[in-house]
Amino acid sequence: MKCPRCESTSYRKNGRRNDKQNYLCKNCSKQFLEPAFSRSLETDLLANSNGHTKVSTAETTELSLVKNLPEEKITEKSLDSFSLTLAEQLLQTILSPSWLESAAFSQFIQKIQQKAEIKYELETGISLLLLDAENLKLDINSELFLASVCKYPLQFKMAFGNWKNPSIGKQDIELYNRGYQLVHVPEGKDSADAKMIAFGACIVRSYPTVKEILVCSSDGILIHLCNELQNQGLIVYWVRRQGQTLHIENRNTGKLTHYSLAMLIEVPSLEKVVEQIQDLIKNEQDSINTRLHRLTTIASLFQERSNITNKSNHKQPQIEEILPIIDNSSAQFIQEEDSAEIPNEKTLDKLLLKIIQDIQTKSPQTKLSVSKLGSELQKITGESPNSIIKKLKLGSNFTKYLESSPTFTLKASGKEYEVMPLLSE
Repeated sequence: MKCPRCESTSYRKNGRRNDKQNYLCKNCSKQFLEPAFSRSLETDLLANSNGHTKVSTAETTELSLVKNLPEEKITEKSLDSFSLTLAEQLLQTILSPSWLESAAFSQFIQKIQQKAEIKYELETGISLLLLDAENLKLDINSELFLASVCKYPLQFKMAFGNWKNPSIGKQDIELYNRGYQLVHVPEGKDSADAKMIAFGACIVRSYPTVKEILVCSSDGILIHLCNELQNQGLIVYWVRRQGQTLHIENRNTGKLTHYSLAMLIEVPSLEKVVEQIQDLIKNEQDSINTRLHRLTTIASLFQERSNITNKSNHKQPQIEEILPIIDNSSAQFIQEEDSAEIPNEKTLDKLLLKIIQDIQTKSPQTKLSVSKLGSELQKITGESPNSIIKKLKLGSNFTKYLESSPTFTLKASGKEYEVMPLLSE
C-alpha cells in the first residue's frame, strides 16, 4: 500500500474513520484510508494476468468479496447484496475528501476539460489570416472588418516578410503587439509569397480545426495557394488592395465584398445603393404626404374659424364691401331679403337661380360649373356652400344637394358638373 499523494510506503496507523483503518503518511503527512481491496489480491491478479488484460477496480473488489465467501453461500441474492455493498464503498471512496484532494483526481478533471475543449473546437472551427506584409498593410480597423466577414472566430494570424527591410518600417512591432506570429524570410523576389505557399499548403496538418483562411496579398502567384486550400475543403478569402479599397473575394462562392480604407466602412454593392436610394425617396414621399396632410388640416381649421368669425361679426357694411365684386342685381336681391342669412331652402334656391340668371345674362355662352356657382354664393353670403347646406340640414354637401334638388339639374362636363336650372312647366 502506498500514499496516494507522494506514493511513499512509510506510513502509520492513525485511528479509524467510517469503520475503516485510517493511515498517516510520514513523508507528506497525508491521511488516507485503507484501500477497498487487499494487496494480496492485487498481487494475485497481476501474477495471473498476461500483461494486457485490464480489470476495473469495481470488478476486482467484487471478486475479492466473492472469493472470501464460503462456496455453499454464493447465491444470486448474496451477489446482489455484495454488489450493493461494493457500490456504497466506491461512493464513499470517490466522495471522500482525500480522493477529491488527491493529484489523481486533479489529473482526471484536466483530461476531461481538455477533451471537451478539443471537441468544442472541432465542432465550431476557427479562422486563420495569412498576411504578406511586404505587399499589403492592414490596420486594426481593416483587420476587424475581415474578422467580421468570417463565419468562424479569427484565432490565428501570421505575417510573412523580411523584417530587416527598412521599407517595412516598424510593422513588425505593430503586428506583434496585435498578436501576429512573425515569420522572417530572406531578401529576394517573391520570397514572402513562397513561404506563405509552403506554410499554407500544410496548414490543416498544424491546425486541424481551421475552417476559413484569409490570404492577404495582391500578388497573383498566391492564386495557387487559394486553389490548394480550396481543394482541402477550406473556405478561402483572397484579400487584395486597389487604391483605397480592399477587395475581399470568397473563392468558394465568387462573392465580392469591398471595404473603404479612407472611410473605414464597407462599400455597398450597386443593388444595395439602389435600395438605399429607393428607401430615401420613399421616406421623403412619406414625409411630404404627412406635411401636406397637416397643412390641409390647418387650412380646414382656418376656414372654419373664418366662417365663425364672419357669422359673429356679420353686419350690413361688411356685405356692402363684398357686393361690388358681384353683379348689382344679385346684390339687390340680398338687400331685398334684408339679411345675408339664408333662412330656408326656398330662399337658397331663389338666390342660386338669380346668380345663374345674372351670369347667363352677362355671358350667355358661359357654362356654369358647381364650383363656380359655389364661389359666387360664398362671395354673397360670406359662408361656404357646404356650411349653408349643413346648417339648413339639406344634405352633406353642396353637390349632392344640387343633384337631389327639383330646381336644378347637373350635367357632366369633363371633371366638373355643369349646373342648369330646370324649366318650370
